[in-house]
Amino acid sequence: MHRISDVLDRKGRHVYRVDSEDSVLTAVEQMARHQTGSLVVQEGAEIVGIFTERDLAMRVVLPQRDTRATLVGEVMTPQVFCVQPEMRLSDAMALMTQQRVRHLPVVEAGAVCGVVSIGDLVKCVASDQEMELRYLAAYIRGEYAV
Repeated sequence: MHRISDVLDRKGRHVYRVDSEDSVLTAVEQMARHQTGSLVVQEGAEIVGIFTERDLAMRVVLPQRDTRATLVGEVMTPQVFCVQPEMRLSDAMALMTQQRVRHLPVVEAGAVCGVVSIGDLVKCVASDQEMELRYLAAYIRGEYAV
C-alpha cells in the first residue's frame, strides 16, 4: 500500500504559502498562478491555518466581502489536519472523508514538506488499480507464465 511520501514523489513537494495578514486578493492571485486549490497559512514556521477554494467561496464570495480589504486570517480555516509522509493513503483518505477536508499539509521534522489533495490520492489509487487490471487481463489471456 502506498504512503503519502509516494504521492509527494510523483507530484512534487511544492508548498505554497500565504501570510495571515495578506489580502484575500493576494492569496487568490497566488492560487491562480500556481494552479492550486489551497495555501498553507503560516506565521513564521508555525501553521496557523489553511486557505482553500471553499473558504473563498463560502466566506468571501457569498457574503460579498472585498478581496482587497479582507485578510486571509479573517477567512481561513484555522483547524488544519496534517499528516506525516509515512501515513498510508487509505488512512489519509479516511481522515479527509471524516473531517470533510480536501487538502492535507504534510509535516516532517516539524516543517511542512508538501501538501496532498484528495485528487492526488485518488489519482495514485486509480493508477495502481489500472496497472493491476492490466496484469490480471494479461494473465487471463495467458500472456504470463505461471
